[in-house]
Amino acid sequence: MNFKQIQQLIKFVARTGVSEVNIENSNIKINIKGNTKSENSQVVQQPFIPQIQPVQPVESVQSPPNPTPIATDNSVVTANDESNLITIKSPIIGTFYRKPSPDKDNFVEVGDQISEGQTLCVIEAMKLFNEIESDVSGKIVKILVDDSSPVEFDQPLFLIEP
Repeated sequence: MNFKQIQQLIKFVARTGVSEVNIENSNIKINIKGNTKSENSQVVQQPFIPQIQPVQPVESVQSPPNPTPIATDNSVVTANDESNLITIKSPIIGTFYRKPSPDKDNFVEVGDQISEGQTLCVIEAMKLFNEIESDVSGKIVKILVDDSSPVEFDQPLFLIEP
């Protein structure tokens, strides 16, 4: 089972409202606990499991109320008649970092022009650093999360003007 499949399983548990899912075979054990009040999920793996290589996580992009969804591969881009700002949301639970390492510069700053596929930040989850890439080109209008802060699934991270 790869990282992407685990993410999809977490999202499925969150959507369906199942309280708990346990999967176990000879080399992996996964326990996902859903919470019907919020979309928090937890993945627990045994320490003897080989390290899973980071995979580009699924990104969800959305704007404020009255959205009109436009589907792209593994993501949702949402447009709004009142405002053309796009919200990039966290695809996973973890710790948000604006830099690739403490001695490097931030990936992006407010006012930066970005292109589709450009890395905006990393989110550390279970000792894996997952690069979060933009699904749209545009200008960073606002960064909604402080560096080294915990983030929840589907939490807004960036506002982008396409």
